[in-house]
Amino acid sequence: MRLDYPSNVKIIRVPCSGKVDLMYLLRAIQKGADGVYVVGCLEGACHYNAGNFRARERVNHANRLLAEVGIEGERVRMYNLSSGEGPTFAAYAKEMTEHILELGPNPLNK
Repeated sequence: MRLDYPSNVKIIRVPCSGKVDLMYLLRAIQKGADGVYVVGCLEGACHYNAGNFRARERVNHANRLLAEVGIEGERVRMYNLSSGEGPTFAAYAKEMTEHILELGPNPLNK
């Protein structure tokens, strides 16, 4: 299945969304990414027990830290879906891209 999502979306595969560390999220923003989002398993359906819950906590923590330093915390988001929902993944990619376009460029790039 070929998915149609914005070309500016860069996919980094990890074995579990629970492996996405807070530092990865913040480093992406620091290095100039306008936004970052994590896609994890459906809540309650994680193959590694609670990885998606850990990822959600880290995303929320990143939101708070970014807001504390004056950057929109909404630049980091989390979505949940199953592996068979490719079209939904593409819709999330488009939604996140539109959201970031509304926020404008990363203020650290100025």
